[in-house]
Amino acid sequence: MPTLKMPFASALSAVVLASGLALGPAGPASAATCPSEASPTARGGEAHWKIACTSTGVKVYGWVQDTAADGRCATVTATSDGGPGWIDMVEACGSGVRKNFDWSIPGTKAAKVWLRILDTD
Repeated sequence: MPTLKMPFASALSAVVLASGLALGPAGPASAATCPSEASPTARGGEAHWKIACTSTGVKVYGWVQDTAADGRCATVTATSDGGPGWIDMVEACGSGVRKNFDWSIPGTKAAKVWLRILDTD
């Protein structure tokens, strides 16, 4: 698993959520409410996800794909927004590798979701 090169709080403030790219500085983190979907791309990776409402919270599902033989991994991370603390991440490492994800986040109607490209060392 790749190591995160910056503190988690800094990482959250340096992303564009739900509808965009997750490389370089961006505005403050904001949540996407359900229903919504996004297809962000970045140099070395791409993803697609949907956020759907359920009776107990939200469901976040989709895929992430590494698109470059650059020794880096494409990752998608999701956190709860307004509910109990929850976080999960999936990573695709190796050009052409695609990973699916399907997360249920209880107690909320919004989620923060983003794509990042991480070094593997």
